[in-house]
Amino acid sequence: MNRILVILTIDTQNLPANFTEILQHEREVVAQWKQEGILEQLFLRPTKNGAVLILKDIDEEKANELIKTLPFYAIKKSIEILSLIKDMAI
Repeated sequence: MNRILVILTIDTQNLPANFTEILQHEREVVAQWKQEGILEQLFLRPTKNGAVLILKDIDEEKANELIKTLPFYAIKKSIEILSLIKDMAI
């Protein structure tokens, strides 16, 4: 199984007035990904400026497409997407 690591940082200096609504919609989207089996894990960053997502069973191109559908994509500061290969020896 392949994994894709996504590191999302939002621009906390320029949050829109409807941030709470965007946050709720973001939660709905990632919950749907979890239900569909695309999202393996979501970690919130203690600095409250983003999250780390681990996606599974998709390629990097599909991950790029999905990330662009996140509500937080519009307020992103940066996004890093990394393909991971599991070390089968460990």
